[in-house]
Amino acid sequence: MISDDPSFGGLRFMQLGMVALAIGMLFGVIGGFQFLFPEFLQELLFTKTRPMHVSMVIASIFLIAIGGIYFYLPRQCKLALFSVRAVSWHYWIFLTTGLAIIACYLSGKFGGREYFEFPPILSLPIFLSWIMFGVNYFKTVRQDKKPWPVYYWMWGTGIVFFFITYTESHLWLIPYFRDNMVREIMVQWKSYGALTGSWNMLVYGTALYIATRISGCDKYARSKLAFSLYFLGLFNLMFGWAHHTYFVPSETWIRTFAYFVSMTELYIFGKIIWDWRSSLEDWQKNRYCNAYRFLIAADIWVFVNLGLALIISVPAFNLFTHGTHITVAHAMGSTIGINMMVLLASVFYVIREELPNEVHANCSRQLRFGFWTANISLAVFFSALILAGIGKGVYDGASFQEMMTGIRPFLLAFTLSGVSMMVGFWIILWHGFRLMGKIIAPVRLSAAQAA
Repeated sequence: MISDDPSFGGLRFMQLGMVALAIGMLFGVIGGFQFLFPEFLQELLFTKTRPMHVSMVIASIFLIAIGGIYFYLPRQCKLALFSVRAVSWHYWIFLTTGLAIIACYLSGKFGGREYFEFPPILSLPIFLSWIMFGVNYFKTVRQDKKPWPVYYWMWGTGIVFFFITYTESHLWLIPYFRDNMVREIMVQWKSYGALTGSWNMLVYGTALYIATRISGCDKYARSKLAFSLYFLGLFNLMFGWAHHTYFVPSETWIRTFAYFVSMTELYIFGKIIWDWRSSLEDWQKNRYCNAYRFLIAADIWVFVNLGLALIISVPAFNLFTHGTHITVAHAMGSTIGINMMVLLASVFYVIREELPNEVHANCSRQLRFGFWTANISLAVFFSALILAGIGKGVYDGASFQEMMTGIRPFLLAFTLSGVSMMVGFWIILWHGFRLMGKIIAPVRLSAAQAA
């Protein structure tokens, strides 16, 4: 059944993204306990829980971002979707492929690399769905004859470069790359670093879109600073991966320059959101209190992560920190603190727009509790990883077991804070999913009656 409402597909994507995030966090917590207690849930070995955690969280980023684009274009930008049916096909291909990937992981069938450890054959439907998404997007936005705001450019760039970098990440299937270890590592790290840049484009574009809608002013999406962020993000997407390759043969200036670009991108994004915050009236902040709260949290995490990234970019420090828990802290700060906060702002912005009376009356207190639980827990989680990384980096003994014993208290704090962070996010996600369902229900009923 396909609803005639073109925004319906976007809401379903967002709901599925929330489910994927909830499941991904559960497997992350399981993995944390298995790291400390190897006997914990032995039937779900760490080789299964890690890919489940990573794939589900990455899927949630794309799902919520894609859902927002599918919702905003027809509902608020007043652009008729080129194909509503293609949105439905995209959803079902994504869902079916995701279930197949989960089945492969749980049955121990692997075959891919890094973020995508599933058998490569399952990449084919992902390629197909992304082509459908790209065609639908560009044929939709080209209806807007006025100069495009920056978020159109960001969304479009994220779509194109995901396809390019995802293709590149499969070059290991060609013997020329697979048979040379250095060549394969370089291509893999390069492609996955750029892949991160592609979803950052989708997320940052979403953040700027929400900011313009809350303020009621389009200037932030058309300013020189916003387009500076776009071009820096584009440059970082293509070249910023180099700072991940300290231990692979390459020129030092390339790595240093790549770090400089990525840090500048974070700074400009943080400055745009901070300046936007200062421009809002109290009634605008209160009207979109949940979306506003998540955007400000993302901004704070931008500057926290920027500070850590500047420190670990110094080669002398990077020698001790690379491959330790500090690298994990940097990744978690970006993924949870920035990307997830922006995407949850998108979810609750949609809910506020579609259910203006219900969101404040029914779940404001619970959402505040979930919000603060998640963010305080993330701060403890982040700090514990840094301390564990310092302990590992400065350890000068010969016993791995002795080193792990020394940092075990930090790892325990990391795991326990992961549990409370998951609970906080589950509260948020439950309310988001439930309220999103209230928006979808009348649309689904209308479609059923029409059928």
